[in-house]
Formats: sequence, structure tokens, C-alpha cells
Amino acid sequence: MELINEFTIFVFACVILAVILVFAGVKSVTQGMEYTVERFGRYTRTLSPGLHFIIPIVDRIGMKMNMMEQVMDVPTQEIITKDNAMVSVDGVVFFQVLDAAKASYEVRQLNLAILNLTMTNIRTVMGSMDLDELLSKRDEINSRLLSVVDEATTPWGVKITRIEIKDIAPPRDLVDAMARQMKAEREKRAQILEAEGERQAEILRAEGEKQAAILQAEGRREAAFRDAEAREREAEAEAKATAMVSVAIAEGDVKAINYFVAQKYVEALESFAQSPSQKLVFMPLEASGVIGAVGGIAEIVRDTFGGDDGPKPARVTPPPAQTDDTPGDADTGPWNRS
Repeated sequence: MELINEFTIFVFACVILAVILVFAGVKSVTQGMEYTVERFGRYTRTLSPGLHFIIPIVDRIGMKMNMMEQVMDVPTQEIITKDNAMVSVDGVVFFQVLDAAKASYEVRQLNLAILNLTMTNIRTVMGSMDLDELLSKRDEINSRLLSVVDEATTPWGVKITRIEIKDIAPPRDLVDAMARQMKAEREKRAQILEAEGERQAEILRAEGEKQAAILQAEGRREAAFRDAEAREREAEAEAKATAMVSVAIAEGDVKAINYFVAQKYVEALESFAQSPSQKLVFMPLEASGVIGAVGGIAEIVRDTFGGDDGPKPARVTPPPAQTDDTPGDADTGPWNRS
């Protein structure tokens, strides 16, 4: 009985051991992770996400690597630029493990190695630039850092996806100096723009005056042409009228002579009346001379337009002008001073 009991215990222990070994050989890898398998301390293979079986006691899990993209902060550090300006810089690094075996066995403390490598290259890259370049060329700094750090971490099975400089903080006095410089630059640009505006306004004003002068000259030219044309037509009309009067005189028409003389007589009286310097005018008291001239004009009009109907008014002939030798009273003579 004791032998049977011992055998039963042995079988039961073997079963339990087998179950333990089976469970020890079953490995479940979660998504985003990869496990390395070591056999007697030597790397043999990598377990991808899912269910896997290994040989218990012989094989064991070496390293558990996170294959997802990871982010790591770069602490603030002091950097001296090319022009001897002290600035404080911090950043952030994004990386992803592509080869779990290399990341496990090619470098020790992967995160610390990436951090130190990034900080060293930040000092190298940014220390070779002036402060103005440092503040205005962040994209160039990020690109250079990414290229250098990614090349250095490639043997570790790591891909550097992005490096970003978060903050660049110059000293306070340097910030104040930069603010004054920026203000001076803006005032300079404002003065330049104002001068350019005044210059452009003067140019436009001169162009406008030029165009106005051209238009005025063209207007005067057109007016001169029109005045010359009007004078030419007036001269033609005067010449035609004079020719007609000359023909009438040559044919012995006394009415035409009376019309011509009356017209000149009225024009002479109008010139005397409109003259600003003429203060004393001698004219006949009796209006018979003017009435006679008007009567002659009326006869010419009736003869011209066929107005023979009705009695013709008697033509009044102006009396002859008296000379100084003609006797007569000064107040009742044919001429009076007015």
C-alpha cells in the first residue's frame, strides 16, 4: 500500500510538473510589443504579437520591447551660440523601435542613449549658428538634428521620426535689446514707406498737372481754331456784303448807299457810347438824321422782301451841319453840348 501511495504521489507530481511546464512554454505577446527569446543566454528569435510556444527551461524571454512610436522630453540646457549669446533650449524627440533584437542587444539603456545623443547634437547644431538664425530658422535646426540623430541610432534598430525644439529663451537683457532693435527697424520701414507714399503722390500730382496742362493747351488750340474759323466766316460774310453793296452802288441804287451809311453811323454812335474814356459827346438834337437813316433801311427791307403794299413813309433828309461861322443862338442851334 505504501508503494502504491508513493507511485500515485509521483505520478501526480509529474502531472503537475507537466502542466507547469506547458504553461511555462506558452507565451502570449500583446499588440505593440515584441519579445526576444534566449536559449541558454543566446538570442534565437523574436516573438511577434500573438500566442507562441517556447521550450521551458531551455528557452526564456530575454527583452520585452515596445514597438510603438514613443515620445521623450529633452530637458532644458544652456547653449552658447556662435555670437556668444547664452540661450536656454528644450525639445522633444519622437522615435520608434524597428528591430527589437538590435534595440535589446546593440545598446544598453536605449532611452538614455537617445536622450544624451539628442542633447549633444542640439548643442553642436545650435552652437554653430548666430542668435538671429537660431530664432528664425527652427525648421532648419529640426531637420539637421533629425538627420544627425537618426543616422546615429540606425545601428540600434531605432527610427527617429521627429525632433522638435520647443522653446528658445535668450536672457532678459538680450530680449530687451532685440525689442528695441525690432522697434527701430519697424520705425525705419514706416519712414521708408511714408517717403515712398509721398514720392508716389508727388509723381501722380505732377502727372495730373501735366495732363491738365495738355488738355488746357488742346482746349486753347481748339478755341483758336474755332475763333479763326468764325473770323474767317465773318470776313467772308463782310466781303460778300461789301461786294453786294458795291454792285448795288455800281448800278446806281441809292438805297444801298443809304443802308451802308446808316449802318456805319449807328456803329459809330455805339462806339462813342461804350468808350470808358469818352466823357463828352456831341450829337444832333434833332433825331431826323437817325430817323432818315432808319427810314432808308426800312425802304431797302420792303424793296428786298416785296413789301410794296401801303403808302411809303416820307424820307427825312438830315439838315446840313452848321459850321462855326453860321449865325445862331448857342441854345437853339442844330448842335448842343450834352
